[in-house]
Amino acid sequence: MTDIITPPPERLAAIIDRHAVLTATLAAGADSDTFVALSRELSELDPVVETIRAFRAAESNLAEIDALVADPQTDRDMRAFAAEERPAAAAQLAEAARALTIMLLPRDSADEKSAILEIRAGTGGDEAALFAGDLLRMYTRYAATRGWSVEILSESPGTAGGYKEIIAEVAGRGVFARLKFESGTHRVQRVPETEASGRIHTSAATVAVLPEAQDVDIAIDESDLRVETMRSSGAGGQHVNKTESAIRITHIPTNTVVMVQEERSQHRNRAKAMAMLRARLYDAERSRTEAARAQDRKLQVGSGDRSERIRTYNFPQGRVTDHRINLTLYKLEEVMMGTALDQLLDALIAEHQAELLAAQAT
Repeated sequence: MTDIITPPPERLAAIIDRHAVLTATLAAGADSDTFVALSRELSELDPVVETIRAFRAAESNLAEIDALVADPQTDRDMRAFAAEERPAAAAQLAEAARALTIMLLPRDSADEKSAILEIRAGTGGDEAALFAGDLLRMYTRYAATRGWSVEILSESPGTAGGYKEIIAEVAGRGVFARLKFESGTHRVQRVPETEASGRIHTSAATVAVLPEAQDVDIAIDESDLRVETMRSSGAGGQHVNKTESAIRITHIPTNTVVMVQEERSQHRNRAKAMAMLRARLYDAERSRTEAARAQDRKLQVGSGDRSERIRTYNFPQGRVTDHRINLTLYKLEEVMMGTALDQLLDALIAEHQAELLAAQAT
């Protein structure tokens, strides 16, 4: 038999049994809240069960081939045919076992959540603000390819375009799992339109991707909040400065401050501000947990520190380099359009999975 490390059979059986129970319970009918919760769990188990079945089929196929080869009653031609088929069957089993092992790796509890995307211009002045706008467009286009929605929560425009800061909600299933490795400093090298001598400038923007938190994820005591209303500022036509619709909320214990003035409705602005506040407090708690865990095992692609330079976008050479995995793509335009971003994200996720597998083997 091949030297393949596989999950314990009893664990696989337990997953299959749970899948069967969920299927039967939903078929029998359930109240709306229970139905939603069980449906979500079932949808998460579906690909796992499919992978288990593929593994078991590959395992059974190889066992049948080995049995034919070992059986003295097998005629010579059949034994020779089985022996020829064995390497391919063994490789298929090895691939199925690896796919199953990856499927059963410890999962980030926030992976299926939507996310709060924060982009801030860094060094580089107006050019950094323009780059922040470029990054927002890249993520917005990428979101469209995956059927996600993007809603602006807060923005501070740059003086020459782009944004000094832009905060958006990216809503959809599995957003955080795909975008969480985007947190960090993104650097751009290009010739600004205002540069008469053609000199290449280097600018930067920082990206933070926070899992969107619900009330069940993070409890916030209303007595810990200082809520202030004020008149909106900036562009807005006749509405600006006529009503106090802008909201600033301070979480007193952590001195975390959020402000939203995008909507004309004070109620809508408060809801957006609370979503941002929950995400930041939830992220801070997750960061504390991850920091403690990382002392025992370093399983992050990069440190996760948002001051860390993670990627460079070089326009003159048409290349994008992710420094954490030393991957360079000469597809800058496609990456900025969002169509090739998956190539970077898939490589980052694969590296993360490889580190998790290596940690399990030690």
